Amino acid sequence: MARPKVVLPDKGISEKEVLKKMEEIREDDINWKDGKVWSLVYHASEDHTEMLKKASNMFFSKNALSPMAFPSLKKFETEVISMAVDLFGGDNRCCGSMTSGGTESLLMAIKTYREWAREKYPEIKEPEMVVPSSAHPSFDKAADYFGVKIVKVPVDKETHRADVKGMENAITKNTILMVGSACDFPRGVVDPITELANIAKERGIGMHVDACLGGFMLPFVKKLGNNVPDFDFSVPGVTSISADVHKYGYGAKGASTIMYRRERVWKHQFSVYTDWTGGIYISPSMRGTRPGGPIAAAWASMKALGEDGYLGLAKVVMKATKELIDGINQIPELYIIGDPVMSVFSFTSDSLDIYNLGDIMDKKGWHLDRIQFPNALHMMVNPHHASIVDTFLKDLKEAVKQIKEHPEASSDGDAAIYGMVASLPDRNKVKDYIVNFLKSQYKFK
Repeated sequence: MARPKVVLPDKGISEKEVLKKMEEIREDDINWKDGKVWSLVYHASEDHTEMLKKASNMFFSKNALSPMAFPSLKKFETEVISMAVDLFGGDNRCCGSMTSGGTESLLMAIKTYREWAREKYPEIKEPEMVVPSSAHPSFDKAADYFGVKIVKVPVDKETHRADVKGMENAITKNTILMVGSACDFPRGVVDPITELANIAKERGIGMHVDACLGGFMLPFVKKLGNNVPDFDFSVPGVTSISADVHKYGYGAKGASTIMYRRERVWKHQFSVYTDWTGGIYISPSMRGTRPGGPIAAAWASMKALGEDGYLGLAKVVMKATKELIDGINQIPELYIIGDPVMSVFSFTSDSLDIYNLGDIMDKKGWHLDRIQFPNALHMMVNPHHASIVDTFLKDLKEAVKQIKEHPEASSDGDAAIYGMVASLPDRNKVKDYIVNFLKSQYKFK
């Protein structure tokens, strides 16, 4: 059997050489610091990032698996949850845990509701959750992992928000929870949480708000005088909320929170095993070992910024967002989809190949995510984008002009890939295509 191309070296190389090689390897990574990347990175400032590194390094080797061994991490985690609960209108009976990110938070929420329903509604053998079609794919993943059927309801065609009546009609005797987003990833809209939560409360089922993306931005956007629909524990029927500190909380990756209105629901999140020869094993989340660094950095970020810091960052971000949206809407061929509430939005065109436009912007050095149904370009605004708004809009206008002058030009790159995927009628073929593509990305080279 042939050996793989990369093997453990017979003799270790020096620290200097290791770091040099790593510098060389990362040269092909996207340079997000120039402001031309509109996703993946949430950056408050260079000073803040350096502080996060120091905070994380202080607890680099510590493991939050045992709150008794490292009471410092227990303090950080409980205080992060307490600060988040307060931010989201909760009281001292609310509770929760930190996780590695939004996906784990959502996975834990669905696992928790499954176990809660087994206790409260033992007659339900095939549990279901009702979600808007815009809900994050992590709910699909949770459905696969935990055997809770996912029932998707198309969003309103005009607002792109959850269809309240449609979701109510989708509830069956097996439904154990409903889901809404604040905000959703594709359009940056906030679902009608109050209306959904009222239905959930009447039916005696859970209501989870996925605020992983918007949780640490929306409260401050609202305090700045913007119209933000109610979405948190101030809404009586909301029973749980997830929110990522490593997004607009400006913490280090990966740090998220999952919070519940009452402990009687939260208790079902824990996994407990008492008969192992190694002792009693209990874990609050998917992971056993939980790195201390991200937990400590999350606490440090929230303490260092405080309400005034978050308000200041939100003000900068929302100003840049308004300038971008206004500038895009002033280009006749383009328009914003829906009515985004915060700093996340997408735009498209009825007359141009929007993916082709994305390709041209790529060649100009910009990196815009492609989304579908309808095909669109997606942006998430951060403080470091404030200085490049005019440059972006100038390049965007030039790209639109280029397409209009050369309509015969075909798209390539991401446009070709996404365009093909979006046009395939057999969604199973899409899955096969994507799996094979991703496998090819991780093969030895």
